[in-house]
Amino acid sequence: MRKILASAFVLLPLIAAAEAPAPTFDAQTAERFARLALACVDKEYPNKISHVLNGDADVAPPRKLTPAFYGCYDWHSSVHGHWLLARLARKFPDAPFAKPARAALRKNLTAANLKEEAAYLGGKGRTNFERPYGLAWLLQLVAELGEWDDPEAKEMRANLRPLEEAALDRLKTWLPKLSHPVRIGEHAQTAFALGLMLDYARSTGNEGFAGMVSEQARRFYLADRSCPMDYEPSGEDFLSPCLAEGDLMRRVLAPAEFASWLKEFMPRIPAAAEADWLPVTVSPDPSDPKLAHLDGLNLSRAWMLEGILSVLPADDPRRPALTSAAGAHRRAGLGAVTGAHYEGGHWLGSFAVYLVSERGIRRDRAR
Repeated sequence: MRKILASAFVLLPLIAAAEAPAPTFDAQTAERFARLALACVDKEYPNKISHVLNGDADVAPPRKLTPAFYGCYDWHSSVHGHWLLARLARKFPDAPFAKPARAALRKNLTAANLKEEAAYLGGKGRTNFERPYGLAWLLQLVAELGEWDDPEAKEMRANLRPLEEAALDRLKTWLPKLSHPVRIGEHAQTAFALGLMLDYARSTGNEGFAGMVSEQARRFYLADRSCPMDYEPSGEDFLSPCLAEGDLMRRVLAPAEFASWLKEFMPRIPAAAEADWLPVTVSPDPSDPKLAHLDGLNLSRAWMLEGILSVLPADDPRRPALTSAAGAHRRAGLGAVTGAHYEGGHWLGSFAVYLVSERGIRRDRAR
């Protein structure tokens, strides 16, 4: 009986999350997410740095090492925290948070700061610094500012060019040498990063880089079959290896080709409107930086499912099951974005905004 009751208490958050209505993406919702980023882009400590020391001169605080992206606990979270502020200020220019968001972006994304960032990236022993996750988010920030019809945004976009070029050089050197995809649920995963890179390349008209990324995606994933969804999630995942691959390939393949590929890749998607074929997850400790990843997994699964749905035909029999699972994961993921635990949740606002603003599926819908 005790075991049954304990199981019931574990399931209650799942049931509540699945039945709660999804928040509307309006200025009030955006303000909640913007405040999370505003509270951390200039918060230097605590800080988890990935820093190679080449000598005593490299011993310095984060604000000296990376003067633009030193807040939000780690470099990549700072990068997508800035992306969050740019995206929300662009979407809601008259909202109360837009002015402080612009001020934070202006303060950190200066030409001098970003030249130092580019020099840091090129330092000895930093070949794999933030590769590919952080560099992919950096390219998303570049794309966001480039699409924003605003004089300040254009200036910040120009300031980012040295770091953008350094990141592209790093990725163009790395991708042809990568012999196998990285199929994990954390930062090193290649499928998610390639999706962000491809969106950037198409947004900026970089056809050469888009071709390289698409070619690598086909080489890595086109022959994949029967992805083992039963093995997901691992205890520290914030990305789904299977769904991220599907979300990437719908960007690469024509819709009919993708629908056929998906049938072979994820053959167990049911032809019924049910969500429990892919249960939502619950973090056992949202204050733990690694265990909190499971809250982010709900958010990323939701946008990946919605991305897959965005290219499937209206009469595809898998749509009801995909839609049900996407809704359940959206509600559970957004419900976990509270800001209560800094180390565990400093990044969840960015994932929430990526989901609710449909950043990753705009191109497909436009096409």
